[in-house]
Amino acid sequence: MLEPRDGVPPVITTASGLERVIDAFAAGTGPVAVDAERASGYRYGQRAYLIQLRRRGAGTALIDPVALPDLSGLDAALDGAEIVLHAATQDLPCLGEVGIRPRRLFDTELAGRLLGYPRVGLGSMVENVLGFSLEKGHSAADWSTRPLPEDWLRYAALDVELLVELRDALRDELQAAGKLEWALEEFAAILATPPKPPRPDPWRRTSGIHRVRNRRALAVVREVWNARDRIARERDLSPGRVLQDAAIIELAQQLPKTPADLQALPTMRGRGARRHQTAWLRAVSRARSLPDKALPEASVPGDGPPPAHRWPERDPQAAKRLAAARAVVAALADEHTMPTENLVQPDCVRRLAWSPPDEPTPEAIGAALRGLGARAWQVRLVAKPLAKAFQRLDAKGEL
Repeated sequence: MLEPRDGVPPVITTASGLERVIDAFAAGTGPVAVDAERASGYRYGQRAYLIQLRRRGAGTALIDPVALPDLSGLDAALDGAEIVLHAATQDLPCLGEVGIRPRRLFDTELAGRLLGYPRVGLGSMVENVLGFSLEKGHSAADWSTRPLPEDWLRYAALDVELLVELRDALRDELQAAGKLEWALEEFAAILATPPKPPRPDPWRRTSGIHRVRNRRALAVVREVWNARDRIARERDLSPGRVLQDAAIIELAQQLPKTPADLQALPTMRGRGARRHQTAWLRAVSRARSLPDKALPEASVPGDGPPPAHRWPERDPQAAKRLAAARAVVAALADEHTMPTENLVQPDCVRRLAWSPPDEPTPEAIGAALRGLGARAWQVRLVAKPLAKAFQRLDAKGEL
């Protein structure tokens, strides 16, 4: 499919244009296909730079959320409608920022996972389920560009062109496979999940930080990361376009003192990195001058069990429980033709194996799983097999 059936609509940038869209979509019928385009890798944050919608009777609308940052009126007009998204968790945050907060959801990517499709990207799903090939050449484009090129808009419109038809076909498949109720529980759980709180030490996720060997060098990573984040926010740029992670790690390892020292580093030869060389040198200097008590700890304790590869030494019985639990989940996932992580989240399995109930009955295992966030359909499938696996270990004295 190279062209939307109704052509490429104009981008809505005015209040009057938005009112016309609201009226049209309020008068439309059935589910509403929604997509959002961001500028990941180009701009700071994950805001939407284009929002696409399509509904039977209303056609397709392309809305500029930069010009129209409040779409709560459109959200009110769609109250009660099922919103169809592909990979909903990626788009829901930026849609919420402009006032679109679905109350009912159908996620075509998640439906594909539950049905066992090996490739669940939108293009693959449309091709495998509906038999259409979509042009996907602009997925990594800088959608903050203005004006948006016509071929980008065509691509964006095509992303919602067949989304409702895909939803209809997948719903039928879920119904036939006995998985529709599972999917509806998953969709409701997505909408009910609160936003993740900010990470306490986001700088610790710097790529390559495992190569930083001491607390002083970690302080450099922290100071440079914070300086980069401030500059990126002020300039509305992706942090990686201001300074790459590899450069932060090299600064922590080499501790340059002068502009010449800094410019000699291989990762600092790009124009972007040199533009703010004074900020990087000041950050390194701050880290060098910190008293020992102000240096970051080499590692911070997590809120869950240790990494699984350490279990055989830390707690051999827990390692055996984890192996048994993983085997059970893998067999059940294979039986029901879906990825293991969609049958039950791996973190849930690890936490259960690390801290099981005192009596591994199906009821106790089920209660533990629910406490860890498992949905009712997941508990029904896995609680009894997991209880049996733990009971077998218990009978051998290995629990």
